[in-house]
Parts: sequence; C-alpha cells; structure tokens
Amino acid sequence: MNSNSAIVLFRDFDTPLVYSGSFESSPIVDFILANSVPTLINFSEDYIEPIFGQRKSAIFLFRSSSDSDKDFSKVFSEAASALKGEIIFVVSGVSEGIQQRLGEFIGVEESSLPTIRILDPANNMKKFSFPGKTESITVESISEFVKDFKSGSLQPFLKSQDIPEDNNEPVKVVVGKNFNEIVINNDNDVLIEFYAPWCGHCKKLAPIWDELAKDLKDVAGLTIAKMDSTANEVDGVDIRGYPTLKFYPKGQKGSPIDYDAGRELDDIKAWLKEKSEAVKAHGAGRTEEL
Repeated sequence: MNSNSAIVLFRDFDTPLVYSGSFESSPIVDFILANSVPTLINFSEDYIEPIFGQRKSAIFLFRSSSDSDKDFSKVFSEAASALKGEIIFVVSGVSEGIQQRLGEFIGVEESSLPTIRILDPANNMKKFSFPGKTESITVESISEFVKDFKSGSLQPFLKSQDIPEDNNEPVKVVVGKNFNEIVINNDNDVLIEFYAPWCGHCKKLAPIWDELAKDLKDVAGLTIAKMDSTANEVDGVDIRGYPTLKFYPKGQKGSPIDYDAGRELDDIKAWLKEKSEAVKAHGAGRTEEL
C-alpha cells in the first residue's frame, strides 16, 4: 500500500478507529477483533459470539441496575478504557433473560452483587473471582487482577452447592465442596452420574440410578453417587454432556473410566461386575445375581 493509504474501522457503537500497525494480515485481524466490541459491553445475546464463540477472556462486573452510577461502576468503566485490548470488559445483571442465564452459569446470585469475575472460554470456561471488595476497586487493582489472570497465578472459582446435612440415601449427593471426600479421598470404588436437572435423559435415568444404589447398598467398598453439574464444578473434571457417568476405581482415582455401556439397570450392573473389585469381591462365592 502507498504512503497515503489507511485502514479505518467504522463501528455503529463508537467513533471510527485508524489502524496504525504494519500492513500484514495477522496484526490487522487482531486489530479488528480487539475493536469489534464496545470498550464496555452491557451483556446481551449480541455478545455471545464475540466472547464465547471466539473464546475471548472477559472480565464481568455483576451489579444491580441501581448500581450503574455508583463509584465502583465508574472505576470499572475507567479500567475498561485503560486496559482496552487486553481483555473484554462487561457489565451484567443476573435478574432476567440472558443475563440471568449468564449469572446461573458463572455462579452469581442477587445476594452476591456486586461482584467481579473473569471468565476464560478458551480454558474450559474457568472462572476467577476478584479477591477484594468490589465496592473498593481501583483501576490499579483491576489491572493487577487481569495481570495475575494472564500470568496463570490465580486459582479458579468453582461453583458449589452447600453440603447436604442428610446424605444417608443409597445414592450419595456430591457437591463441589465434598467431591474429594466422597469420590477421591477414600477407599471405595465410586460410580457417579454428572447430571443437569433440566436434562430429559437424566430424568429418565434417575429412577434406574436410585434402584441401582438400593440394590447395591450392601456392597462394601462401593459408592453410587450423583452431582448436579449445573450448580457444582470440580477442577479437572470437564463435563460436556448430560448425563455423563464416570467410574473412579479404588487406587486409581486419578484415572476415572468413562461408562460406555447401556443405560438400563442390568446393563449398569453387568458393567460394574466387570470393572469394580468391590462388586467382584461381594459376588465371590455367591450363586445369586446382584
């Protein structure tokens, strides 16, 4: 291109931008992608693709609508301008529509507002919680939070329901906070269902899962469990569909086995008789079927 040529990005949400980098395809594409969304996004369905589809990390300020003029909201806006191009800045509520679904996915409720999270779609949708009080944020503290995220020094925020007070039914209820206790740090074989409450296949499996646990409740060293994966998360456990069934054998908890057989009661029992040492030991010397 000659010395009089220029690339200008026109946008319907902000003033035009003039590109000042080298005239090569890669930096030009990076420039367009970095500036294809507003400096500060008010989350809506229009921004699902730029964030989730393009797997761009984003920092979210979750707040109520009455907080839009609060000092922390103004500071967040200032940080968005100061850190433009480093990460996408987003504000959102959690009370209705797509914003409500976003809050449910990230694990933010009305009672926890205002709060700040970083979401990393490129890394199994990991989430990171701002360590300080949102009401006291500064541009510097937000900048440090983003810097720590990029350096990999932050621990992910994991959703978890409260540990149930009564967990004495044959199917043990697992949440994020007791996953290690029930599944990992014990000497039992564990077969666990990761489910979603709205999933039709999960609803069909539920009575079969209950019956399985009742039939096998006397097998020493075996746990039948379930976890609502829409409300609970475990670092290192990536659930991509529902229901997902995994078997954690005693002594090999770091290498769970994906259940890959039929979903009827007899199918699951037959699979366990092959895979579970606890079930094998229980059946040794017995003539009746489990």
